[in-house]
Amino acid sequence: MEENYAIELRHISKHFGSVAANDDVSLKLKKGEILAVLGENGSGKTTLMNIISGIYHPDAGEILVDGRPVSIRNPADSLALGIGMVHQHFKLIDVLTVAENIILGMDGSMVLHMDEVSWKIRDLCSRYGFDVNPLAKIYELPVSARQTVEIVKQLYRGANILILDEPTAVLTPQETEKLFDVLRNMREAGHSIIIITHKLREVLEISDQVAVLRRGRYIGTVETKDATESLLTEMMVGRKVELNIARPEPKNQEVRLEVRNLTVVNREMVRTLDDVSFTLNSGEILGVAGVSGSGQRELLESIAGLQKVVGGSIRYIPPAGEWEHELTNMTPDAIRRLGIRLSFVPEDRLGMGLVGSMGMTDNMMLRGYNEGAGIFTNRRKPKSLAEQIISELQVMTPSVSTPVRSLSGGNVQKVLVGREIAVRPKVLMVAYPVRGLDINSSYTIYGLLNRQKEEGTAIICVGEDIDVLLALCDRILVLCGGQVTGIVDARTATKEQIGLMMSGLREGSANG
Repeated sequence: MEENYAIELRHISKHFGSVAANDDVSLKLKKGEILAVLGENGSGKTTLMNIISGIYHPDAGEILVDGRPVSIRNPADSLALGIGMVHQHFKLIDVLTVAENIILGMDGSMVLHMDEVSWKIRDLCSRYGFDVNPLAKIYELPVSARQTVEIVKQLYRGANILILDEPTAVLTPQETEKLFDVLRNMREAGHSIIIITHKLREVLEISDQVAVLRRGRYIGTVETKDATESLLTEMMVGRKVELNIARPEPKNQEVRLEVRNLTVVNREMVRTLDDVSFTLNSGEILGVAGVSGSGQRELLESIAGLQKVVGGSIRYIPPAGEWEHELTNMTPDAIRRLGIRLSFVPEDRLGMGLVGSMGMTDNMMLRGYNEGAGIFTNRRKPKSLAEQIISELQVMTPSVSTPVRSLSGGNVQKVLVGREIAVRPKVLMVAYPVRGLDINSSYTIYGLLNRQKEEGTAIICVGEDIDVLLALCDRILVLCGGQVTGIVDARTATKEQIGLMMSGLREGSANG
């Protein structure tokens, strides 16, 4: 007798113009199973999940739910079939309560019985192990609790099949373990769960099966108990990839940057950085860890001259024999005029780093690689640099003149990182340098950072994957609520220790 699957995709294809996002993909999800879907950027994972959740409609193929062919024309159809998707970027209204967000958009009569709504939410939380107050305002909740609200919202609305897009990207290790416990409880209760993630260790920990896509095509599904990181990587990339991140020992270190009592406030006069102090050495990678919104962006932008500082100081200390410089509240142009080679890869690639309507050559020219008056007339050097970045980082673009906004997010990231490294900076700051990149490209970026380190560059690397920070960095500075909870030696620190510091539950060494 044929097994009755929770959901089954048969020969799904989806094209955007001449690009095949999904090409004859077939996939099965059992009832009471956690299925991880892996693939490089551009492999078609998100498109496939958007088809299941009703955002896109397939060009070909069919979808079966509980063994019956169905037509999913929009998200309402998907939810009516018991399918709920929790996106990486939450869709909540901050000024409403948890309960109000959960019933928002449902039948209007529900708002007349908020006590009943709250009771049902508490019952769901008790059943699966969630911890959230139905009466709390969303703006009062930490990021992990907001994710909980999104999951509870889908369960409240009757979802039996849950799709989670990068669910641990904003969580501490302890919060990740708590989420996994909840997902196991949901699996035991008969729910079927699909997880999209890049973190192979988490895939091996939580899933029952792993399905792999490559360039829009289905490669295969393996039992998690039989899988390894090397096997899954080879399936994703199509060849073996060395997964060890090199970490050369720092040499001839000198203090290059000294930050003392740095304080920054936002428009609401709330301190986004509060009395932050640390030093950055030449020839080292200083990692910065913290849950989203802990002050990482403000820290890098303050040093780069893009964020006004209300207290404290930022001092650049050059190699012996040169003058020290106070950088506090200096503009990027003023810093550049001092001859300080400071490079910054911001989190907002197209908003702050690159001009989307320009091609690669013009974006290279903006950084000022040519000196003197001829910078905007001599295009030979920036074009050569653009071609070099395309070759070394395998940027997928029709030409150096193609507007960068038409490139995928991963390729935009490669262009920006390549440009900032090419200036041979003394201080290099990178925010989430491999976000949006596939495994192969990520390891290329790690190699570039290590090459800069060996050349004596002082590097600050803000990351969201603690395993990577522990393997790549020399020291790790941990932020919680805009404050430094410690600086630790990445060679001896543990993931659990950093997770507690990210939550403010434990303090680390003052200097690592």
